[in-house]
Amino acid sequence: MGDLLSLLRFNAGSGHIWLDEQRMLLLHTRALAELRKELLDSLGVQRARGLLVRMGFASGQRDGELALKEMRAGLPIEQAFMLGPQLHTIEGAVLVEKVHMELDLKRKHFFGEFLWTNAWECDAHVADFGYGDDPQCWQQIGYASGYTSAFLGRLVVFKETECRSMGDSRCRIIGQAAEDWNDAEYVEYFQPQRIGEKLIDFNIGLEHLRAVQPRRSYDHTLVGVSPGFRQAFDLLKRAAGSAITVLLLGETGVGKEVFARWLHEQGPRSGGPFIAVNCAAIPAELIEAELFGVEKGAYTGAHSARAGRFERAHHGTLFLDEAGDLPAATQVKLLRVLQTGEIERLGGESPLKVDVRIVAATNVNLQQAMDEGRFRRDLFYRLNTFPITIPPLRERQADIAPLVQRFIEKFSALYGKKLRGLTDRAMRDVLGHPWPGNIRELENVIERAVLLAPEGGAIEVSHLWGCGGGQVPQAEKQIDARGQLGKDGAGDPLDQLCEQVLAREVDLGALEQRLMQTAMQRAKGNLSQAARLLGITRPQLAYRLKKEGLPAG
Repeated sequence: MGDLLSLLRFNAGSGHIWLDEQRMLLLHTRALAELRKELLDSLGVQRARGLLVRMGFASGQRDGELALKEMRAGLPIEQAFMLGPQLHTIEGAVLVEKVHMELDLKRKHFFGEFLWTNAWECDAHVADFGYGDDPQCWQQIGYASGYTSAFLGRLVVFKETECRSMGDSRCRIIGQAAEDWNDAEYVEYFQPQRIGEKLIDFNIGLEHLRAVQPRRSYDHTLVGVSPGFRQAFDLLKRAAGSAITVLLLGETGVGKEVFARWLHEQGPRSGGPFIAVNCAAIPAELIEAELFGVEKGAYTGAHSARAGRFERAHHGTLFLDEAGDLPAATQVKLLRVLQTGEIERLGGESPLKVDVRIVAATNVNLQQAMDEGRFRRDLFYRLNTFPITIPPLRERQADIAPLVQRFIEKFSALYGKKLRGLTDRAMRDVLGHPWPGNIRELENVIERAVLLAPEGGAIEVSHLWGCGGGQVPQAEKQIDARGQLGKDGAGDPLDQLCEQVLAREVDLGALEQRLMQTAMQRAKGNLSQAARLLGITRPQLAYRLKKEGLPAG
């Protein structure tokens, strides 16, 4: 229980309560009891019961994920499973006692009988409605079923056979596979329901539900719902149906090429080619040949004529990325192409007509570049016909969650994985990150996380960041084994360890040996790497290993 309590942390500075990486809430049971009573009064017993069961089921599933994580970390199966009942106790719902349990993870077999004491739901129901003939721990039954279903990977359903709300001394529950109950009506409580569609049974009508403002949707290619994104996207849609030259402005990684491709695909030239060129990635002496093409013999090594990007983009769209980095000589020739619609290959003598729509992009401050003489004003006026500024990701926080979901879907399919998304704490870190690399950085982070996250699991903070990424942890308060709040700060576990050493609960020599052994294991026998992990030198570690009679590799 002490290990579980160490996972529960309070952060008064940010208003968070964490159970491992899941965000928790501390609620008044009386407030929950009032909600429960109102649900019964407004929806009726059957529908309220189903809703409460499914609320508990969702909570149990979350804790089931945590137990699976501990099992993967090496905790024995039955011990890992019992984390759920212990978590239910820590969360203040009920004290759980195991009577009998059969658990076979390979065959997905489960049968369990448990006793409940101090169930909050019994107290709430008796206070509001008195004693009755039916069991009333609906949310708790949902929790037990959701937890066990998540742990087993199949639907397991619990029933309450005794309940204090019926006058019994304790509550007794039995759980087994849903199909073993032979009670489809009862099992239906654990299936998702569209309760809104059934409100008409109460003569409420659905008109007011349909009148509610719908959630904002986003395009299949361009993901975003934030005001800054929608403003840029609205301009993009206005430009799509014409051949107007568009200049995309924004920091590196905001998705300028994705915007340009969308513009091409939604416009009248969608049947033609889309040709992209990164002007900053091509050496200055080669950029003209890349853009305008080369005639045979134009320079040493030009053994054959070659079409440039303009010719290849004929009847389509040419995307000039990082156009602000074009050399001065190339700027002159580009301006002429924009004015005349004609190009001349390097070494060529006759102009070639091209029908190309230009979409340019840059992260350079073009006004400053013009003032410094690095960019021609007349070219700027040609490219700046229809400017669209794409805001950085740090100004589009509402877009982060849908982008994360899009990237998880993309990389899960690519790597053949099924994941449950981000934990609450991981999403908090993602939302709080400044994203200097914008969407490109976010995509790379999610790809890494998808690779590291376990199959069927959730993406945690540890899966997201590489070297030095993520937020600096804030001071938190931790619950100790006695249920007491520890001191502020990340040093709490160290303080507890010091107390254990001073109280002779932990032997200091044994602790030092264990640290060295663990470091050597993590470093796979590499003495230098193990020393770095411990923060000492290689000779110091070698001396201490020899002194303790431990192997040095």
